[in-house]
Amino acid sequence: MTYFKSAFKNAGIHHKMVLLITVLMLVNFAVVAVILKYVFHIYDNQMYKKTSEVLNISSIGIENELKDVEKVTFKVTTDEQLQRYLLQLERETSPYTKMVLRKKITNRLVAFAGSETYIYSMMVIDKEGQVMSAGNREGIPSELRSTLSELAAEYDGSNAWYAAGHSSLLAAREFKSFTDTNFTLNGLGTLAIRVRIDRIVADRVQTSGRDGQLMITDGKQMIYPETPPLSESDMQAELARKQPYGIATYTGGTFFAAQIKSSYTGWTYLHMTPFDDMFRSITIIKEIVSAIFVIMLLIALALGARLSGSITKPIVQLIQNMRKIEKGDLDRLEEEALGAVPLSTQDEVGLLHRTYKKMVRRIRELINENVAKQLLLRETELKALQAQINPHFLYNTLESVNWLAKANKQDRISEMVEALAFLLRSAVSFEEQLIPLRKELDIVRSYVTIQKTRFDERLVFHLDVPEELMDAQIPKLTLQPLVENAIHYALEPRIEPCRITIIAREQEGALLLRVEDDGPGMTRDFLEKLRSGQVATRGQGIGLANIQERIDLTFGTPWGIELHSESGTGTSIHVCIPYVKGEQGHVQGAAG
Repeated sequence: MTYFKSAFKNAGIHHKMVLLITVLMLVNFAVVAVILKYVFHIYDNQMYKKTSEVLNISSIGIENELKDVEKVTFKVTTDEQLQRYLLQLERETSPYTKMVLRKKITNRLVAFAGSETYIYSMMVIDKEGQVMSAGNREGIPSELRSTLSELAAEYDGSNAWYAAGHSSLLAAREFKSFTDTNFTLNGLGTLAIRVRIDRIVADRVQTSGRDGQLMITDGKQMIYPETPPLSESDMQAELARKQPYGIATYTGGTFFAAQIKSSYTGWTYLHMTPFDDMFRSITIIKEIVSAIFVIMLLIALALGARLSGSITKPIVQLIQNMRKIEKGDLDRLEEEALGAVPLSTQDEVGLLHRTYKKMVRRIRELINENVAKQLLLRETELKALQAQINPHFLYNTLESVNWLAKANKQDRISEMVEALAFLLRSAVSFEEQLIPLRKELDIVRSYVTIQKTRFDERLVFHLDVPEELMDAQIPKLTLQPLVENAIHYALEPRIEPCRITIIAREQEGALLLRVEDDGPGMTRDFLEKLRSGQVATRGQGIGLANIQERIDLTFGTPWGIELHSESGTGTSIHVCIPYVKGEQGHVQGAAG
């Protein structure tokens, strides 16, 4: 149960709405089905009551006619002439006289039988077993004669009904002697009357259905009709059913059956109506209701799916657009957001998407503002970093010193002052962020000229730069600080000459610069501190972190410097930047 609750809770809105509509429709159908079942139950009861009434009326009508037949049997058996003829016949020994008496009995029977509508034939069986009949001349088998005589004797003068099968019904009564003063009640013979049960049923039976079939049985033999709709086994099964009515399926089909038992004869009256014929309208109603429900369910599911889709589809589109924003993709998000919802939609979904469009537009404006601020901040930081290395000397002073040196014939002093002036002029210039490698090397040469005045032959400087790379663009003051560091860390601590070399190469669109020295090198611990910026440069120079930061601001994080050094061997600093040739202006940070 917990699993289903969790699954429903985590399901999407679309599936929840479809499931809810389905459940509601099924509940409605269940309610309708219960109501219909109750209505049909009432209808079945009404049908049973109607059928029971018909059966009751029919059975009463039939049994009234049978009672009339019973009165006829009493009238015949008590007729004085027949009593006298039978007594004479019993006492007479002459065959001829007996024949005459039997003829008189037959004529008397004809007088009785001719006035009765539902009597098929009337027969008298005398003590000798001879049969005298009137009406239909159908004979009676000898075994049936004995059976009727025994049945009549058993009932001792009362009427007895006998079902002979094949829709044959016989009434039997024994003649009892009571003529004149001879009131002995001795048996004189047996009266047997064959009854027209089919005509009685046809005249007296009312039916409740078009194809309803009445059946009469004594439990063993079928009294009516001659050809019943049920087989003998099906009839026994129907008689064994405890309910007075119901729907039963037998070999001949499905029937609505109702039965009552007669208190007069003990017979069972059955009314069998074919179910398909009787309940065709109800079956059609059930089928129509089921079809209507299925159609309504499909329509409800289609409308529900369309409704939930109109809600969930824009939300799903909105989620996808938000994921694009999360990844930084803001292109065409406003158009895509409104593509799933018409502009005229005024519901909550339309309001949500219009609010989303405003949000995307505001995000784009903020991003543009942030980009502009970042560009301004980068330029400001770059100029600030450059300003950190700008020496604040006065050019007039340097010019005065240079003039004084030349006036006193001090050529070396004049050369050093000119180099320093060039170096300072290059440092304080903010017009260019990138300069050709040629100009950067001029700055380096000016710096080396100044340092040679101090270290003389101890400083050995060498350039290994191909002429085709002289126009490559590099950030200003990239190599000079590296040469300055090499002098401080490689030349100053030793007495022997120190060789400093600048090497430039181009490789796969990248400009590779390397400043090497053959000084004492650095220990591993000192090298790690220098890489992390924990060691400050001597004097007012520029640290490696400063150079790395300016490269990041100019070209981006993939480019920068690497420091390699071994104690007692020397140090080399590698600079890797994009190879930009000629005067191509500012380079974006994502270049390369």
